Amino acid sequence: MGSNEQTVLQFVPSPTSVSARVHPLVIFNICDCYVRRPDQAERVIGTLLGSVLPDGTVDIRNSYAVPHNESSDQVALDIDYHHNMLSSHQKVNPKEVIVGWFSTGTVTGGSALIHEFYSREVSNPIHLTVDTEFRSGNAAIKAFISVSLSLGDLQLAAQFQEIPLDLRMVEAEQIGFDVLKPTNVDKLPSDLEGMEASMERLLALIDDVYKYVDDVVEGRVAPDNKIGRFISNTVTSLPKLSPHAFDKLMNDSLQDQLLLLYLSSITRTQLSLAEKLNTAAQIL
Repeated sequence: MGSNEQTVLQFVPSPTSVSARVHPLVIFNICDCYVRRPDQAERVIGTLLGSVLPDGTVDIRNSYAVPHNESSDQVALDIDYHHNMLSSHQKVNPKEVIVGWFSTGTVTGGSALIHEFYSREVSNPIHLTVDTEFRSGNAAIKAFISVSLSLGDLQLAAQFQEIPLDLRMVEAEQIGFDVLKPTNVDKLPSDLEGMEASMERLLALIDDVYKYVDDVVEGRVAPDNKIGRFISNTVTSLPKLSPHAFDKLMNDSLQDQLLLLYLSSITRTQLSLAEKLNTAAQIL
């Protein structure tokens, strides 16, 4: 090597900025697979399905676990099971393709070997980790991509680089996820408690919007046309109802839901009685 020549150790960046968003069904499915894992398994791994949106965001919508054996220096995947599950999923929804893989816990030494396999299935796969053991006090969810570490022209290894992750969920799913996040849960919230929590969150958001609009009108905050148009579209999309008509509509909807709960309770009771009568008849 000449005196003016240098060999630089560097990371090869991803060609484009990558972000991901995951639907709550994927998280619940991963947690369910972890609960049902074999006794000797320390973690669960599997395939992520979804699509890549026009803006480059990876939309993760489905998942399935893949059996594997893992030791300190090697990882064995059931590739046939993986391909059979992929074929079955694509028969139902052919638009869902492989976008990466998941694992419970954190990134380990064997993760690079698994990521290398999924790199042959899809270019630049996403690695999603879910902390099912609540090491940080809650279910931490992170997404990574692999970045190459090279020495000159020689590629030495790969590093997992965290990318932005958006957890997409509607209000009802958010309530369920908030219940599962803490390590200890005294009881599941009832329908009325869930509705109360939703209304409290809605009131807090309305207060935030009211404060922002008031600050803009008073000149304390610079106006943002995008936010103004969004608020205008939201307000105009609401139906014009009098308070009396709104209360009647709300009460009618609540009574319909209570009726459904009552009918489902009666159905469960009737099925339970029928099962006990059938068992008694078989004994006699």
